[in-house]
Amino acid sequence: MKQLIHILSIALLCGLAACNGQNKNNNMENETILCFETSEGDIKVKLYNETPLHRDNMIKLVKDGFYNGTLFHRVINDFMIQGGDPSSKKAPADKMLGDGDTGYTIPAEFVYPHYFHKKGALAAARMGDDVNPEKESSGCQFYIVTGTVFTPEELEEMESNLNRRIVKEKFDSLTRPYMKEIYKMRKANDIDSLSILQEKLVAEAEAEAAKTPFKFTPEQKQMYTTLGGTPHLDGSYTVFGEVIEGLDVVEKIQKVKTNRADRPLEDIIIKKVTIEN
Repeated sequence: MKQLIHILSIALLCGLAACNGQNKNNNMENETILCFETSEGDIKVKLYNETPLHRDNMIKLVKDGFYNGTLFHRVINDFMIQGGDPSSKKAPADKMLGDGDTGYTIPAEFVYPHYFHKKGALAAARMGDDVNPEKESSGCQFYIVTGTVFTPEELEEMESNLNRRIVKEKFDSLTRPYMKEIYKMRKANDIDSLSILQEKLVAEAEAEAAKTPFKFTPEQKQMYTTLGGTPHLDGSYTVFGEVIEGLDVVEKIQKVKTNRADRPLEDIIIKKVTIEN
């Protein structure tokens, strides 16, 4: 009874606050709901329990007030809006943003294909594969997907391209132990040996890739051909939540004018982030 009274009291107070509200979906009662109060309106997201490292890290940062006063510093129409850079607080208009961090990274938590880059997905930004092969996430920077709607034919072509990329990645991995040998062959202009080795490694890479081919699930196809998203990012960046209210605000933000570095010409401020449950 005390707990019920407490919840009702919060609900009454929430009616007076721009960033508060009662959770209407029973299936979300055990998930953390955050409200991003921005200069363009409020965005509410839920954090997935299946990605506990990312969930707990964001909850800690929110409790510390880390995001308050930061900007959505990178905005690309039909792609995503990105925020969470601590150096963006009160940053002058000519300052390059995107390098601020917490000094740590978070291990990737891919719950794929259950969670994917549909429109409204909340995902963690990260450094590129060349310096971050484990795909570890930034300790603070995140993005919300806007994306675009795809045709079934476009998704089929994307599947083919992604499978070719997988083969290339496996080929590159298989090639690394042979680099000294390859160097000697090239130096000796031994084309025949290089060709034999290449054919061998290509066959091995294709066989490995064929064990786990990339294929969109029926749910992904339905979402990407109706709601939209950024399917080419699936399996490469951790998706750890989604927008449950305020997608219209996300749409508004993605359409603002930006400079060459994709920073909005007028600051889009995250005034405050609060935990609603």
